[in-house]
Amino acid sequence: MKKILVLSMIMAVPLAANAENGSYINQEVFNICSVIFLIGMGMLFLLTILKRILDFRLKNKIVEKGIDHTMAASILETNPQEGRNINIKWFAILAGLGSGLTLIHYTLPLGIHSMAIMSFCLAVSFLGYFFFLRQTER
Repeated sequence: MKKILVLSMIMAVPLAANAENGSYINQEVFNICSVIFLIGMGMLFLLTILKRILDFRLKNKIVEKGIDHTMAASILETNPQEGRNINIKWFAILAGLGSGLTLIHYTLPLGIHSMAIMSFCLAVSFLGYFFFLRQTER
């Protein structure tokens, strides 16, 4: 998740620098940033698939060895609560991105303030997710 945030920040720097010159997004910069973003998303997809395959193989090895149920549960550390929280986390991130992009649209031209708005909106969304997790723990 942190990789996506860093990747989006890296992509936005040339856009903000280009906007300070009075011009809007350069097509070449947009194409380069789009390719970097797509490669990052593809790598994230491949890493997720690889993790699931390796987890499946580990579970099969545990079943083959006949390890005790409590020992297997401690090794795998599966938490059904995490699956539900991942959806809320993505909702918070996408809601923060959407609100940030909406605010940036109404405060044109693009500039360094656009980066501040986006950072603030993402920070607020992560803070909301943190409060959600703390509330559900009680």
